[in-house]
Amino acid sequence: MAAAKKNGVNVGEKPSDGTSQASFDGRRRDSVVMVIPENDGNFKVKVGFLKTHHCYEITFTLPEVPGLGKDVCPAPMPSSHLCITDITPAPEGGLKVTCQYMTQEEGVLCEEVQLVSKTKSDVCVRVKIHARVIDRHYGTATLLEGVRCLAVALEYVCQEPTYEIVYQKL
Repeated sequence: MAAAKKNGVNVGEKPSDGTSQASFDGRRRDSVVMVIPENDGNFKVKVGFLKTHHCYEITFTLPEVPGLGKDVCPAPMPSSHLCITDITPAPEGGLKVTCQYMTQEEGVLCEEVQLVSKTKSDVCVRVKIHARVIDRHYGTATLLEGVRCLAVALEYVCQEPTYEIVYQKL
């Protein structure tokens, strides 16, 4: 039986019983952080389930963006929950992006960061990070490949009108 390989999936010929077979290269598609290109040239990154009041490191690779180039930096963003900590050229092409995300509330959340070219002032790419955040006391979230828990909130220090969360590094 001859098999063709496309996008990390081995697709074989149909067996005589009419069913089809496909095997993945050692990992399921839904076990890794997914980077999805959008029609406008920006990206959506799905990071799966996370828990509230945890600090995560999220690493993903963006494909090459022709106008952006390799000399890239994060744009200043108002989000205090998500920040880019590292951007490096990926060996396979594109950019390897590492960021920290501190979850605060439950729900399906979307945080946005922007990458800007250091050499071309009018070029930027928006990256939307999508996560399903569950309560810290509700089960165990299985982290996707590319997501790592860095710290867990130990206590809350309440001071009007804001509060501070004290994290314990793991």
